[in-house]
Amino acid sequence: MAVDVPSEPCTRRPSQFQFAIASRIDYVNARHWDEVTEGGSIFMSRRFLRNAQDDFVGQIVRDFAIVYDNGRPVAAVATQSFDVCGEQLFRNKADQLKLLPSEWKRKSLSLLKRRITMCGNVHTWGPDGVAFAPECDPTKSWPGVADCLYRIRRANRLHGQTDYVIVKDLFENHRQSAGELAAFRYTSLETEPNMVLTIPESWQSFDDYLGSLTKRYRAAARKVFKPFDHESFEVTPVEDLHAESQALYSLYQSVAQRADVCLFSLQPSTLPRMADALGDDFIALGIRQNRRLVGFVTVIRDGDTAIGFYLGMDYDANATLPIYHRLLLAVIEQAIRWRCRRISFGRTALDAKSRLGCKPEATHVWVRHRVPLLNVFVQQMLKNVGHEEPPERNPFKDAE
Repeated sequence: MAVDVPSEPCTRRPSQFQFAIASRIDYVNARHWDEVTEGGSIFMSRRFLRNAQDDFVGQIVRDFAIVYDNGRPVAAVATQSFDVCGEQLFRNKADQLKLLPSEWKRKSLSLLKRRITMCGNVHTWGPDGVAFAPECDPTKSWPGVADCLYRIRRANRLHGQTDYVIVKDLFENHRQSAGELAAFRYTSLETEPNMVLTIPESWQSFDDYLGSLTKRYRAAARKVFKPFDHESFEVTPVEDLHAESQALYSLYQSVAQRADVCLFSLQPSTLPRMADALGDDFIALGIRQNRRLVGFVTVIRDGDTAIGFYLGMDYDANATLPIYHRLLLAVIEQAIRWRCRRISFGRTALDAKSRLGCKPEATHVWVRHRVPLLNVFVQQMLKNVGHEEPPERNPFKDAE
């Protein structure tokens, strides 16, 4: 009688896919990359990746890959590999660390040093590490992505042994297809949601947005505008980011230094170069007080989505003026001006963004440890990881 021989698990055998992996975006087949990423995230476009690929040389190792199925490009993959240490994770918890004996502190922080290969971008949010060809079924192509990530991890061993592979940030519509990663010992973790404001077609101007709010929230928005009606203030686009790069950088650093985790701070040249690369799909909106820049926010147009991206402000000025909230409203103004259908505000300041009318969009990552046995512990650990939830709030008249 024939005995069925169990097949090897997918982690022990090569897939049927083929791969082209390069250390620079310029080295992959440009036509194939563009075909796969067409309609995908702007952060997967060659114009963006070419602009960013030389940032943090020596700290971040970048790889770009195209996954092929019988010679047909079905997926594009962009990864960043880097070390994370305890000092980066606890940068704003210095007071707590001071309470530890020096030897304990040294050992605990050294134990937290880990190397990560991230399918995605440490400076963005959203599915910015993988794209699938428009006509392909992602469910059938995710195994190829998993195989590709394994090959990238193994190829980069000279840079350091990778501890974790992370696929970030996937939204709810990716959950079912990305479930294929579970067979490769990846574990899903829900993170803070992306706050999204939907823009109906009826909003042709910012006044239409204000008119859709209930009396209470409309009054709150107008209260934000009132201090800036004085002639000493102006809220306008920053025309020359190169000329004002240092001022922008200083304001950005004021915000970044207060973040609980900021793995890699932007450089003074980052935003000007990004503006050059993205052209009309990028704008920096600034608030000036007596011509001095006291706050700015960058907005990126990604198809029909406006992304409220990097923000900076003078906290001394913000103590007496609602600079932060005025910048959020400036993003809405710009998105309506661009005729976008939604705004992605990211995962911070959930309460403030819910007051604007944003709703949470569930976001999750997939995590895998290189040691199979430890994946069991990773799964148990991730089950106990919580995250902040935004308050349930609807400031629009249709909720009355």
